[in-house]
Amino acid sequence: MAEEEPLLPDAPPPAPPPAERWRDGAAFWLLGLCNNLPYVVMLSAARDLLQPPTARPGQPPGSNGSAFDCNPQSTGAVLLADILPTLLIKLAAPFVIHLLPYKLGVACWSSGTGAAGLGGALGYGALLQAGLSLPHAVLPGLLLPHITLLSYFFLLGPPPCPTALPHGGGLTAGERWQVAKAALPQAAPLAVVYFAEYFINQGLLELLYFPDAALTHNEQYRWYQLIYQGGVFLARSSVRCLRCRRVGLLALLQVLNAALLLAAVPGRFLPGFGAACALVLGEGLVGGGAYGSGFSNVAEQAAPWGRALAVAVAALGDTVGVALAGGAAVGIHRLFCGA
Repeated sequence: MAEEEPLLPDAPPPAPPPAERWRDGAAFWLLGLCNNLPYVVMLSAARDLLQPPTARPGQPPGSNGSAFDCNPQSTGAVLLADILPTLLIKLAAPFVIHLLPYKLGVACWSSGTGAAGLGGALGYGALLQAGLSLPHAVLPGLLLPHITLLSYFFLLGPPPCPTALPHGGGLTAGERWQVAKAALPQAAPLAVVYFAEYFINQGLLELLYFPDAALTHNEQYRWYQLIYQGGVFLARSSVRCLRCRRVGLLALLQVLNAALLLAAVPGRFLPGFGAACALVLGEGLVGGGAYGSGFSNVAEQAAPWGRALAVAVAALGDTVGVALAGGAAVGIHRLFCGA
């Protein structure tokens, strides 16, 4: 009996016309923008949201007597309120997500989320500087659900036909495990990157205060968030040109950055606000590069029939890291500021 020939991978589908690629790219960019913008605004406004009711946005809240001019609550509490619903959705995503053109979608979505970070932090700060109150500064976010619906239903083209499995039918439990296991080399370092990143942003930056700077404590915090988001936007928008195949190296860099800033909070050895901003910019570049590279690597390495599940597993990894960072941020706030 003749030996069976190995199964060969399906030929890649023909590339869509340029006009369709641009339309879908714009749709993914807008979807990424609208998805992340409210999240970024809430984190940029975290110190303003948590300060005592008697204080005005932009003015330092009453100190609790510590050396760090602490708010009563950690900004990590805002992070947890933002991320825990997302975590629940992403836990279900591997079972319901449908196939999308990831080669194009990942890069454009990545750039859109980066633009959301920069635009959200910059826009919120600018509206406060223009004299708007905190509630009025976040009102433009009410337009985002409408833009999301328009982008999805009228701009994004129909998804491609699902790629058939070699045996036909849906994914078996064993195939799901194989796909998930193959995505772990990207998902695990993404979780580490995002744990370190958001531990810095919501746990350490509110404590990294320079009283001699020209800015108030809340203004320093907002500038940290803006500079971080600028780094993220630059890195995520460059993923099609600059991609790191070994995301674990970026995870190591982010952990070292977090350790340095953690030591700087009680040690107070940074020369000034500008030095802290430089470290925060590096944090944003590393985090944005890890996000874009990690998801692009997953989309490239996964088999077409398992690509949706692989991307969902990677997305779950970064969200788990963020959720753990929120808890750690609340803990470090209690350590330095007292219960």
